[in-house]
Amino acid sequence: MDNVVFAVNCGGDSHTDVNGIRYRKDYLKTGITSDYGRNSIIHRVPKDDMVLYQTERYDLQKFSYEIDLNDDGDYVLWMKFAEVWFNGPNMKVFQILLNDEHSVLDEFDIFSKAGRATAHDEYIPFQIKNGRLVVKSRSSSYSGNLKVTFQKLDHRDNPKVNALVIWKGTVDQIPKLPPIPEPEQPEELVQEEDDEPPAKATKVKRSLKTSGPKVVDPYTEDQSSSLIPLLIAVAAVIPVIFCLCRL
Repeated sequence: MDNVVFAVNCGGDSHTDVNGIRYRKDYLKTGITSDYGRNSIIHRVPKDDMVLYQTERYDLQKFSYEIDLNDDGDYVLWMKFAEVWFNGPNMKVFQILLNDEHSVLDEFDIFSKAGRATAHDEYIPFQIKNGRLVVKSRSSSYSGNLKVTFQKLDHRDNPKVNALVIWKGTVDQIPKLPPIPEPEQPEELVQEEDDEPPAKATKVKRSLKTSGPKVVDPYTEDQSSSLIPLLIAVAAVIPVIFCLCRL
């Protein structure tokens, strides 16, 4: 492609990708090459381009690629990565610099960006103008040689890169990787009404209401009122008995 000024398949052989970009065989003498990534299927890229993310160059401390770049203009440092060793974040964390003066990625963690065995690309725009290298609005003197350094940080693991491209133009012109697919969320179980747990029995003192007016107990009435008719009957019978006796 006309925009490609430089492209190398780090740690591997020459390769032409699906976009027509021709990567040269890695020529660097410093650092260590590895093809351990061939044990993994690299996600997010076509099968034919997995090789760009399966080979790599790394070092126990630091290594650099130096590229002759003389023309003024807008450029992009385009780097390809895939984590094929670690299964968690905060293990392989390193720094990337341009010309030893511009830190373009301070604490770069591949796994945090994409996970394991998944392609990830980084794009760093920069400009060369009137003998100056301009990165993130900060400039430094420039003499025609661009140096890209991968630097170890503290006790973290070794810095690495899988492929490296210098693109003349802007980031929006670069063919991008597809989005990382979102992990599938498990379906939430909906509890049916019949499945509700039974309510716990509680001891509650209840005040019961009667269904009608209170009935008067007939046996609680005054018993003396019921003797009056009996006395009247006895008084009426006595004279009759007396008369009969005289006859």
